[in-house]
Amino acid sequence: MSPSVLDAVRARLDEQFSAFHRDEAQVTFLGNEPMRLVRYAPLGGSSSGSGSAADDVVWYCSLGCSSQPMDPSTLDPDPSGPRAELVLGVRRGVDAVGKTLAMLAASPSIEGVVLREDFLLDLENPLWPGSAFTAVILIPSGIEPARGEWGADVEFFQAVPVTQTEAAWVRLKGAGALREAWEEAGIDVLDPDRSAVQPGD
Repeated sequence: MSPSVLDAVRARLDEQFSAFHRDEAQVTFLGNEPMRLVRYAPLGGSSSGSGSAADDVVWYCSLGCSSQPMDPSTLDPDPSGPRAELVLGVRRGVDAVGKTLAMLAASPSIEGVVLREDFLLDLENPLWPGSAFTAVILIPSGIEPARGEWGADVEFFQAVPVTQTEAAWVRLKGAGALREAWEEAGIDVLDPDRSAVQPGD
């Protein structure tokens, strides 16, 4: 573990969501280092956007993925390798997604993947009970990277829930096609009850 990295990540998240109520919990996976999960809930009000107390979006953030650089080619990764954490926003909040997010954030150490923009992480199971979403794609979060003397900056990626249909289109056409379709259809990707969108041929 690298406390200096995680301290910097926690400070960056607290700065980003300074107007939110903060909770933190630990999620443990067998054979893997514990993952922290930070939940930022709005203090009141309801309007669109993020980073404001007048928001109905609850943000779930991983804390622990960045403790080691992502380098699937070796058991002794280069300290200068890429580091990342995941954030996931859900309008009105669905706390059951927290453990799933921690599982996704643990994928670099468990499965040897490197988290990056437009990367698809597919669980093939609902992200939370009753959910239509079975995967996430990673997009820029808008959160400034956490910087320090440990090596590469820690990037924050927003994990956006996608359905099986949307995941199939990401594999076939790429994440860009799906993101364009969301924009054209005016899809609110933070809405846990949103319908799927299918990009055109």
